[in-house]
Amino acid sequence: MTEITVAALQLALTDDAQANIAAVSDLVREAAGRGAQVVLPPELFEGHYFCQVEDEGLFARAQPTDRHPAVLAMRPLAAELGIHIPTSFFEADGPHHYNSLAMIGPDGAVQGVYRKSHIPDGPGYEEKFYFRPGNTGFKVWPTPAATLGVGVCWDQWYPETARAMMLMGADLLFYPTAIGNEPHDPSLDTSRLWRRAMIGHAVSNVVPVIASNRIGTENGMTFYGHSFICDERGDMLAEFGKDETGVLVATIDLARVKRHRAAFGFFRDRRPELYGRLTQDI
Repeated sequence: MTEITVAALQLALTDDAQANIAAVSDLVREAAGRGAQVVLPPELFEGHYFCQVEDEGLFARAQPTDRHPAVLAMRPLAAELGIHIPTSFFEADGPHHYNSLAMIGPDGAVQGVYRKSHIPDGPGYEEKFYFRPGNTGFKVWPTPAATLGVGVCWDQWYPETARAMMLMGADLLFYPTAIGNEPHDPSLDTSRLWRRAMIGHAVSNVVPVIASNRIGTENGMTFYGHSFICDERGDMLAEFGKDETGVLVATIDLARVKRHRAAFGFFRDRRPELYGRLTQDI
């Protein structure tokens, strides 16, 4: 069996963690009922996207992995449904804080934690105030069906993130996200750029991409939605617009993907000896 069924969730979120977790849990159940083996909720789904402002009181939202309410809720749900749930959360590790993702497996165990590598800092996205740059390096998770690669939001703009995960053996790339309008330039619709960047990763790595975003307006910022699942050619298998709430589901033939990747020759024709400049500071 070379097929795997994946899902992306899209919904509006309140600032009530328990209500959000319940809403996400309902959609996870729907996705699993439609055959999904991996279900991707949006980034930091336990509350509003708090990084719009710098407020020291908001550090209280962070919790260690083993005590975070989003992780604690998704663990028994994953075990009940027998699925993987890549779970984004605000992690406290002693005095340090990270924008993290726990890969929860079908036995309900946390298989590992990835800490977001690229941290943005700009109007409406003041993440450097809250998060240290991740110290885990990029991570992938082998499963019986596929090896799962996950980057978090700002990571998805970097071709190095996608290529690194591919070189680590990823079969699928997942990106949970919180992205909306740009406060400094209301005329700038970055939802188009956001999708194009990830579709580019799909094409240049010959890999399916699954992206999940929130919708709705939070403290004046309107989130774009436009969650999607595309195949290894960048063609859309399922997608939402800017307002829909629900579940995107698609089944992917990994044997076909592997054939297409080999035929394109992108990994055959790489020249790593020429890429040293990529690891040097500007």
